[in-house]
Amino acid sequence: MKVRQSDVDVDLLQSHGINVADIKKLKGAGICTIKGILMTTAKKLCNIKGLSEAKVEKIKEVSKTLCDSGFVTAFEVSERRKNIFKVSTGSKELDKLLGGGMESMSITEAFGEFRTGKTQLSHTLCVLTQLPGSNGYSGGKVIFIDTENTFRPDRLRSIADRYNLDHTAMLDNVLYARAYTSEHQLELLDFAAAKCHEEPGIFKMLIVDSVMALFRVDFSGRGELADRQQKLAQLLARLQKISEEYNLAVFITNQMTADPGATMSFQADPKKPIGGNILAHASTTRIYLRKGRGELRIAKIYDSPDMPESEATFAITAGGIDDAKE
Repeated sequence: MKVRQSDVDVDLLQSHGINVADIKKLKGAGICTIKGILMTTAKKLCNIKGLSEAKVEKIKEVSKTLCDSGFVTAFEVSERRKNIFKVSTGSKELDKLLGGGMESMSITEAFGEFRTGKTQLSHTLCVLTQLPGSNGYSGGKVIFIDTENTFRPDRLRSIADRYNLDHTAMLDNVLYARAYTSEHQLELLDFAAAKCHEEPGIFKMLIVDSVMALFRVDFSGRGELADRQQKLAQLLARLQKISEEYNLAVFITNQMTADPGATMSFQADPKKPIGGNILAHASTTRIYLRKGRGELRIAKIYDSPDMPESEATFAITAGGIDDAKE
C-alpha cells in the first residue's frame, strides 16, 4: 500500500528486509524519512560508509513501494499547500509585501549591504516564530545557524519584552549552532534534519545568517569558483529538502558585492547579491534590503513566484522589526 505522507519513518524499512545497522547509517547521514531517501541520489547514498550499491538499490526499491513519488493532480497539490503557514516579521507592511509573512516549505532570502537589517530580521523571527499567528498557526521552535558570530541572546530578550514573553522559555525554544567552515555548515543541516525528525512538528523556522560568508572564506579566486558553486548548490538543495520534508520556513541572509560591469550598462544600483545564479534559483523569494533615513529600511521584492515587485518601509526598533512611524 502506497502512502502519501512524507514523514514516514525510515524504521519502517526494517519490516521490509533492510537491517537495523543500515537504517542507523541512514539516520547518521541525516536521512530520517522515506521521502528523505527518495530525495537523495543513489550516488550520494553509496557515499555513506558501509552502504554498498546493492544495498542502496534495495533501499531505493523498498522506499518507492512505500511512498508514492509520482505525479499528482494540481488539486492534490493545492490541498497539500493548505498545510503551509506564514510567520510574521513584526512589521505589518513587510508582512503585506511578503503576502502574509515568511512562508513555510520555501526559502526566503534577504540580501543587502551591512547595516540594512538582515541580522535584526533574523533575531526578530527567532521570537515571532514562537508566537501563534494568523490562519491557525500555533507557533514553534527555531533553529539558528550562525556563520558570522552575530547572534546575540540579549537582543532576543529586548524583542521578547515587546511581546511580554518569558525570557528563559523563549531562549529555550531557539536551538543555536555556530558554523566555522562551509563543510561544517553542511553537517549542521544533517543535525537540523535529525532534530526536526526527533521532535516532529515542533520546529517551524530554520535561519542561516549568513549563507555565503563561509563560502567566501573557504574558496578564493576564479580557480575555485566551480567547486564553491557545486558545494553551495548541495547546501541549498539540502535546505530546500528540509523545508519541504518537515514543513519549515527557511530564512537565509546574504551579502552583496560591487558589480564592476554595471557601470557599462548604466544601472542605477551597481551592486548585486553574491552566490550567482545557483543561489538566485534556489531561493523561492528574494528580498533586497537597503537603508532609508535614520532607522528606516526599505525592502523590495527582487524575485518571487507569486508576489509582484513592490516595496515596503519598516523600522528597526529596540523591540526588533516594526512598522515605520510616520
